Amino acid sequence: MAGRIRVVVAKPGLDGHDRGVKIVARALRDAGMEVIYTGLHQTPEQIVETALQEDADAIGLSILSGAHMTLFARVIELLAERDAADIVVFGGGIIPADDLPELEKLGVAKIFTPGATTQEIVDWVKATVPLP
Repeated sequence: MAGRIRVVVAKPGLDGHDRGVKIVARALRDAGMEVIYTGLHQTPEQIVETALQEDADAIGLSILSGAHMTLFARVIELLAERDAADIVVFGGGIIPADDLPELEKLGVAKIFTPGATTQEIVDWVKATVPLP
């Protein structure tokens, strides 16, 4: 039997609003995934370290602060440096549509914008992240 998908869910940067990320974390857990929520005010370095320690299959970032270009880029860069680029990075938050193509070029697999349902997120993770 295959293992369960392991997802690190994180709030990078200075954003202090975590209701949405907690709802997503609960939905992923209720769908049978192992979820590690790192809490507020995490640095990209802390997030990547947690993902490596937890043998994560994916990292979900919630960013509402406007620093998404910098924070996503840094997480992707650190994963590459640590030979862990196979960890799927996705996220959500208040992210302008004009930034979505650039984030995709950086290697972000998916961005969920306001209005996305937890079921959409769960279905996408199940379809995209390979079972261990």
